[in-house]
Amino acid sequence: MIKKFIRKMLGVKSKADTAGANNEPTVLSAKEHGINPNLLSSNAIRVTQTLQEAGFKAFVVGGAVRDLLLGVKPKDFDIATNATPEQVKRLFRRAFIIGKRFQIVHVMFGQDLLEVTTFRGTVTDGAPKDEHGRVLRDNTFGEQHEDAVRRDFTINAMYYDPATQTVLDYHDGIADIRKKTLRIIGVPEARYREDPVRMLRVVRFAAKLQFTIDPATSAPIAVMAPLINNVPTARVFDEMLKLLMSGHAMACLQQLRKEGLHHGLMPLLDVVLEQPLGEKFVTLALANTDERVRQGKPVSPGFLFASLLWHQVLEKWDAYKASGEFPIPALHLAADDVLNRQTDALALQRKIGSDMRDIWAMQPRFEKRAGKTPYKLLEHPRMRAGYDFLLLRCASGEIDAELGEWWTGFINGDGEEREHLLTVKPKQEAAAPKKRRPRRRGPRNPAAGGKPDSASE
Repeated sequence: MIKKFIRKMLGVKSKADTAGANNEPTVLSAKEHGINPNLLSSNAIRVTQTLQEAGFKAFVVGGAVRDLLLGVKPKDFDIATNATPEQVKRLFRRAFIIGKRFQIVHVMFGQDLLEVTTFRGTVTDGAPKDEHGRVLRDNTFGEQHEDAVRRDFTINAMYYDPATQTVLDYHDGIADIRKKTLRIIGVPEARYREDPVRMLRVVRFAAKLQFTIDPATSAPIAVMAPLINNVPTARVFDEMLKLLMSGHAMACLQQLRKEGLHHGLMPLLDVVLEQPLGEKFVTLALANTDERVRQGKPVSPGFLFASLLWHQVLEKWDAYKASGEFPIPALHLAADDVLNRQTDALALQRKIGSDMRDIWAMQPRFEKRAGKTPYKLLEHPRMRAGYDFLLLRCASGEIDAELGEWWTGFINGDGEEREHLLTVKPKQEAAAPKKRRPRRRGPRNPAAGGKPDSASE
């Protein structure tokens, strides 16, 4: 009775409140939920059908159902089932069990990958946790209603059966979608302590879907944000990559700052966004990334992080040059400093770091516009990325736009046009007055009444 009163005072719903009496979901028919079956992946239907024919339950679940309800074709399809990972693996030719924290099965159809998870049970007290309460391993399987409780947000805890075209809703996710509200399932503090990455997911979904975060869901984030420092850096980097490549990168970063989550992740952004040139550069880079995502074009993580960290490289590059280093070695030293520091902080993969270094190292080479150098640069495997980076620098006002215009003409021009451009002097050179060489004065002729100059005295 006392617990019930405390929950009522705090506005916290009990498991019975959230999961419903007898753990029964709300069942919505095709007419009620309005999902267009044409938006489903044929392979997702194939997986659910195979599992059902083998006597198991199987549903499309999570973000895919959320997107289907919003009328958006999902990028990925996850399947939930009561079959164990080993049982799932036996049903498909190309299936692989992965994961330590919780085992899942990857089922492959050509290049199409579907993730199949077994219904998870409630977290047991015996599950291994770190000193902060983060669950390290939990391969406890359970019933479907328990699996729904384990999911993070109400809008991600719905199950769609392609065979019957029905949606099972355990936590009023449909209502939250219609209200455009992001609400965590259960007690927020406990859920964030179990997995601090959920705080980053709150930000990503809110920005991507343009949903409002439920006040009870948002309230503990600022206080619990330091828990993210206890999560393996590789996992944080993976979530940050999803956030930055969501198609709503700038909105995500602004939401991170609003929720107080940015300090431990990318504190350099605070410094960059306080500088006019840095803010414009980062804004342009993220807008460019968002546009590519919306157009379905590939996005390079190396280019993205090269953009975010460029002004840190610039600062160190200037410092090395001021200390007497030549420009090119100074740039390499600056890149080393930044990459060494960020590799530890963000767990940057070697390939991404290599791409970033190439993009930065190309920038001084664009200034050399004579002889064979421009032709050699055209053959560089990272030429396109380096050129796009150059255009961002021009657009932000960091360097003269004339340099970007010259390279645009050179890249797109034919042989004759390129040869002509090589003869065109940069505006800065053309505008600069020619330095007159000092006239050497010889000794005046004494016979003519002149005096010898000082050098000959």
